[in-house]
Amino acid sequence: MRNTLKAVTLESRFPLLSVEHDCIVSKNADITVAFRVELPELFTVTSTEYEAIHSAWVKAVKVLPDYSIVHKQDWFIKENYQPEMQQEGMSFLARSFERHFNERPYMNHTSYLFLTKTTKEQSRRQSNFSTLCRGFIVPKEIQDKETAVKFLENVSQFERIVNDSGFVHLKRLTTDEIVGTSQSTGIIEKYFSLSQEDTTCLQDISLAAADMRVGDNLLCLHTLSDVEDLPSQVSTDGRYEKLSTDRSDCRLSFAAPVGVLLSCNHIYNQYLFVDDHGENLRRFEKQARNMHSLSRYSRANQINKEWIEKYLNEAHSFGLTSVRCHCNVMAWSDDRNEMKRIKNDVGSQLALMECKPRHNTVDTPTLYWAGIPGNEGDFPSEESFYTFIEQAVCFFTEETNYRSSPSPFGIKMVDRLTGKPLHVDISDLPMKKGIITNRNKFILGPSGSGKSFFTNHMVRQYYEQGTHVLLVDTGNSYLGLCEMINRKANGKDGVYFTYTAENPIAFNPFYTDDRVFDIEKKESIKTLILTLWKRDNEPPTRSEEVALSNAVSLYIEKLNTDNIVPSFNTFYEYVGGEYRKILAAKQVREKDFDVANFLNVLEPYYKGGEYDYLLNSDKQLDLLNKRFIVFELDNIKDHKILFPIVTIIIMETFINKMRRLKGVRKMILIEEAWKAIAKEGMAEYIKYLFKTVRKFFGEAIVVTQEVDDIIASPIVKESIINNSDCKILLDQRKYMNKFDSIQSLLGLTDKEKSQVLSINMANHPSRRYKEVWIGLGGVQSAVYATEVSLEEYYTYTTEETEKMELFRLTEKLDGNIELAIKQLAESKRNQSTL
Repeated sequence: MRNTLKAVTLESRFPLLSVEHDCIVSKNADITVAFRVELPELFTVTSTEYEAIHSAWVKAVKVLPDYSIVHKQDWFIKENYQPEMQQEGMSFLARSFERHFNERPYMNHTSYLFLTKTTKEQSRRQSNFSTLCRGFIVPKEIQDKETAVKFLENVSQFERIVNDSGFVHLKRLTTDEIVGTSQSTGIIEKYFSLSQEDTTCLQDISLAAADMRVGDNLLCLHTLSDVEDLPSQVSTDGRYEKLSTDRSDCRLSFAAPVGVLLSCNHIYNQYLFVDDHGENLRRFEKQARNMHSLSRYSRANQINKEWIEKYLNEAHSFGLTSVRCHCNVMAWSDDRNEMKRIKNDVGSQLALMECKPRHNTVDTPTLYWAGIPGNEGDFPSEESFYTFIEQAVCFFTEETNYRSSPSPFGIKMVDRLTGKPLHVDISDLPMKKGIITNRNKFILGPSGSGKSFFTNHMVRQYYEQGTHVLLVDTGNSYLGLCEMINRKANGKDGVYFTYTAENPIAFNPFYTDDRVFDIEKKESIKTLILTLWKRDNEPPTRSEEVALSNAVSLYIEKLNTDNIVPSFNTFYEYVGGEYRKILAAKQVREKDFDVANFLNVLEPYYKGGEYDYLLNSDKQLDLLNKRFIVFELDNIKDHKILFPIVTIIIMETFINKMRRLKGVRKMILIEEAWKAIAKEGMAEYIKYLFKTVRKFFGEAIVVTQEVDDIIASPIVKESIINNSDCKILLDQRKYMNKFDSIQSLLGLTDKEKSQVLSINMANHPSRRYKEVWIGLGGVQSAVYATEVSLEEYYTYTTEETEKMELFRLTEKLDGNIELAIKQLAESKRNQSTL
């Protein structure tokens, strides 16, 4: 009985024969090599870099033989973020962060490149000879084996040229990645199911031109297949106005509107057909003569003749290669009403490229069929237009979404465009790659820019990954986080030191566990005493430095031989007694080192003096095993004597901790306290700290909000900025007119300047977040969003009323700060839903 059903099986129409040696072979004897393409992240590429990428593509295309097809296929699929809740040892705040982003929609971009070698006859076929229209397909043989071998050599050259550009990376797909395995799905099966997931199954395909379906998904196709639909000129990139200012440019590739900026499920296909260049030009010469002959009958013929001659003149004058090109946007949805919106969105994005949106309702099935990986030779030739390689490559998308770092260590940030959480490593992987030479960080952000939120978010994640964190703060920014850690650790961690008159912070800089004083320890003691002795505008003479150095060295020797209690008191007594006699014996003049003046200036720190408690502590701060320590110096931040001394000793204590903890990550973060220690006599000590911490698996971080301070202080530039390979800037629009000075001081490139000035310019209205720029060694930089859950918000908040509300509720709940934060966050969520 004859089969009268209109349905046919996929096998009867399937255009591919086999996959051998990682090459797809079609039944028309076309050979295709497939690549996965890694593109640079969006908003991180300059105009010059776009031109370099464009140049690499052009050079690569030129090495391909005649009758080759370059097919770049970019997939943009809507996905929902799946939280990582199954990890062991996740903290309360880490779980809150993951829950906050649960099911957050975002666009996932995957890019493929297919290089196909076809024949002259196949390249000229039209849509009515597609394999879709044939009752059966007889596989052809590759007649010339040398052609295949030569093509594969050309493909290798193509790959090398693109990869050598340093911006785009091609990774050749294997047979398993093309056809799939029992555990994973291949790219061909993914194409037939319009999915990039591993769990796919083939669905019915309805090939009606005006209403094509794949499973439940309706397809909508817009094509660029006629020169009349194209803009008058194309470029490698264009200005993205939303993130640009009158002082800076944010650039995106020419085709970005139908790439990462189009927020619907779609495939953007870019085809480039390399025919016989000489034959093309001969055909155009013939057409021009025909048009000239017919020009008396129609002015249109005369105009066409002029256009053809212009094309020929360009080709001959500049040595350009004639090629054919086609681009299409294939979007889909299972909702017919949504398809109307998608159709309008695609059309408007094409219009942003100054292209004429052409909704193709005729060739949808044949263009879908030609998009099958390996079936590029089945492309209908009438859907392409003639141009040159340089112009055709401008239609390639050249950027992708932000990628997470493969490193196991890092912090969670958020993609500024889609809101997807990202894992970003700004310490280990950049060091391993040689992008940075130290882990130190310099953070600059004016008041209200979200600086304390970012620093809280960063140090919390560092702490949760085993880092020993010491913070020197002047504004109670870390009180909530420290209190939570303290309650969670039952008081064994999360130590919060505050300077009060009743309980002042006291130290003993001369104390060591084993009474061993290395060079670094001696230098820190000398720096401290110099700070106590000399004013900022009164640098010590060379003879005074030598005398003080000798005093410290001889006193340390005495500690090791005599039974003396190490403290400032005994050092003071040693200088006034035994060391004074040594100087007299050496006939050291008073003008070279005035002992009386020295003792008089330092008398307030000796027993009975105003600050005698400060340097004579009889109990040592046990910082060694405490992983989260905050020194809050707000009460003495304006005290000219106490503030710099306490800050120095805290840092010296950190250095001691740093030396003794081998193989453990350490971090010291200094907020506005750096201003007190950035004096002339302290430059060497700060420089020493920033250089030394690198050698002990540590990092020093300085945070400031006053741009005038960093511009005016050469000490900061020499000691801090030059030794901080990671620079972090928040919203700088308040300093727009001063930013040239900041750019020069921080050594930012024009690209980095443009990124910084784009911060918070186009934030999503339905999300609450602040953006932050992170630059690594002048090599790698990007803007991320600091978006947190409500639980994290109430932990990090610096608003006095919110902190008081949190601590009142904590007391009611018997000190359970986690429960208090949960209740506050839940009440806030309930209010927002009413």
